Amino acid sequence: MRNLVLLPGFMLNEHLWDDMQADLATLGPLHFGDLGQDIGIQAMADAVLRQAPERFVLLGFSMGGFVAQAIALKAPERVLGLGLLNTSSRPQTERESQGTLAQIELAQRTPFKGLTSRALASSLHPARSTDRVLLDRLQAMALANGKEVFLRQLQTLRDSNAENLQQLRCPVLIVSSDEDRLRSVEESEEMARQIPQSRLEIISDCGHMTPMEKPQELFRIISDWIARSGL
Repeated sequence: MRNLVLLPGFMLNEHLWDDMQADLATLGPLHFGDLGQDIGIQAMADAVLRQAPERFVLLGFSMGGFVAQAIALKAPERVLGLGLLNTSSRPQTERESQGTLAQIELAQRTPFKGLTSRALASSLHPARSTDRVLLDRLQAMALANGKEVFLRQLQTLRDSNAENLQQLRCPVLIVSSDEDRLRSVEESEEMARQIPQSRLEIISDCGHMTPMEKPQELFRIISDWIARSGL
């Protein structure tokens, strides 16, 4: 039986996959990783491994992609295939770290009201940045996670896995979107060069939230990769 473990991004949850869930379920049982209870990529990876089936195909989106890389490096005997969606292997920059510290300070002394309109809009294709349905769905996930998860995930500094990615031996799918304002195509191309058995797919006319913006195209890519890789 082919199990799929799905990891969401920052302040997202299993509802990220709602538009794909029925299709993904045709590939095997779905398991949704929780990245809200721990601080740090390695701690999140350990938590997912404790809950995951013995062997599985792993799909990590955005922040979940960093966790997915850590899982595949920690437990290569358990990860049959690795999908890295709209993510990166680059470490957090000094500028990003300074911005994160400012957000933590503000969040600790103010009520949590979800993500800012600017943050939500920047995660979508520019043409959909005012799409009320998508924005409301994203905000609902952030509010469901709440302040404590927000603070824990803000404190999760991203390490670089770049120097270790060449150790991966399972099939690896890398997906990028041409209008992603949070994670660039260049970052995906870097990972593809570092990983021996990688396949890079670039989705056109799509922002960062590929599972919500282009669910059918993303599913087609994932299912084709699974079939061609013999997973």
